[in-house]
Amino acid sequence: MIYLSSFKLSPKKVSCPNIYPYNVFRGKEGIVLYLDQITVFYGNNGSGKSTLLNQIASKLLIEGREYATPNTFGNVDYCGRYLSECSYGLGEDEFGRTLRSVPGDSRYIKSEDILYEIKKIEQRQVLSESMIFDMRLDGKDEEGAEKFMESYAGKVARERIEFSQEKYSNGETALQLFDELIRPNSLYLLDEPEVSLSPSNQVYLAEKINEMTRLLRCQFIIATHSPFMLGTLNSKIYDLDSRDYREASWTELENVRYFYDFFKKHDNEFNEDQRS
Repeated sequence: MIYLSSFKLSPKKVSCPNIYPYNVFRGKEGIVLYLDQITVFYGNNGSGKSTLLNQIASKLLIEGREYATPNTFGNVDYCGRYLSECSYGLGEDEFGRTLRSVPGDSRYIKSEDILYEIKKIEQRQVLSESMIFDMRLDGKDEEGAEKFMESYAGKVARERIEFSQEKYSNGETALQLFDELIRPNSLYLLDEPEVSLSPSNQVYLAEKINEMTRLLRCQFIIATHSPFMLGTLNSKIYDLDSRDYREASWTELENVRYFYDFFKKHDNEFNEDQRS
């Protein structure tokens, strides 16, 4: 299902080359991005992937959006002005009627959102350990400790420890959080979802995203430069490092080619390991 079919960048230019967000999209004025069930914005650091995702989320009033504050160039709200100059097109329902809006459960999920949730889990564990440590400092004997653990405060501490123990790693926690946050029939903007995930889990997440577009009628717009995600997702890819945001195959992207050349350079070492 395609809820958002296109997004057009502001066609306007400003004279100052340093005004945000015009400076991010300088030379890209008026470009229209046509979106698929899974669309990937690829680019190296500083390419504007996150800014573009946030522009889309802000224009569509999607949960998780962040309103950028104006910079120091006078009293003009350039962020708001740029956003007002962007436009978009919506998809169609099963009867061919243009949608009136994107689904209400749509969400913009940033890498820092996932890391923040992981940090909260870690803080819960630290808090639980601190409570137990304080109990021992109070000089409680074995009977006193048992009574404490049977109390409400003790049960809370135990539940927090059990919850933390279920989260074996940041990567597994991230996968579970994605599973909890993503619901059927919605549009999701994901900013570098590979953060904290091992290569195998990056592939697993990409496979799940492919599955969710088929079975759960979800649409995804994803910012990533992970070769494992890029090579697994059944997606349209826009190369944000290119001058005109051209469509590209994953095998021609600079970051992917870097990985390919690196491992090809060390091919003999892999062959030696196989012979030993």
